[in-house]
Amino acid sequence: MFSSTEEGPEDDSTKHGGRIRTFPHERGNWATHIYIPYEAKEEFLDLLDVLLSRAQTFVPRLVQMEEFHLSLSQSVVLRHHWILPFVQALKDHMASFQRFFFTANQVKIYTNQEKTRTFIGLEVTSGHAQFLDLVSEVDRVMEEFDLTTFYQNPSFHVSLAWCVGDACLQLEGQCLQELQEIVDEFEDSEMLLRVLAEQVRCKSGNKFFSMPLK
Repeated sequence: MFSSTEEGPEDDSTKHGGRIRTFPHERGNWATHIYIPYEAKEEFLDLLDVLLSRAQTFVPRLVQMEEFHLSLSQSVVLRHHWILPFVQALKDHMASFQRFFFTANQVKIYTNQEKTRTFIGLEVTSGHAQFLDLVSEVDRVMEEFDLTTFYQNPSFHVSLAWCVGDACLQLEGQCLQELQEIVDEFEDSEMLLRVLAEQVRCKSGNKFFSMPLK
């Protein structure tokens, strides 16, 4: 499945919008992340267009996320030769989990730990217990490989848009209230933002591994 080289993806900041890496890329190190993918339907993208247009009146540099997901882990570094054993351990721990519905409809503002990036997200308001159960198993795998576990008391969410820097002051308050009103009043938003979680995915470098839920 892998070529014999141990080099991960090249570290070119122009390819990720000038974002600052949380950890340096080194030969043989692969940035790894576990998440539930969020497949964006046309109506969801319509809602996002309205939200982003409004949010950009407060912070013009905001841009839409390229893909959508709900994180089950922090981004960690795996040595190349640990990727397949790590993925197999994940699959073993995920084997008994069933698919479930969740709703993400609460607008919330987030920053990364270093406050070098700000995100507008939709927080999970139902299905939280199932996410906690998944994270519990992911954390066990992380501990097996001596990696960082997930945040305490996590806020599960789908990030919609982001910008460089800490823009919390501009986005919270009036902007946040207006964005929530857009979500609440959007046609069929209750059904639109109720999603079936069908798989857990692991991205390591440029490789993707899917673990279907039962």
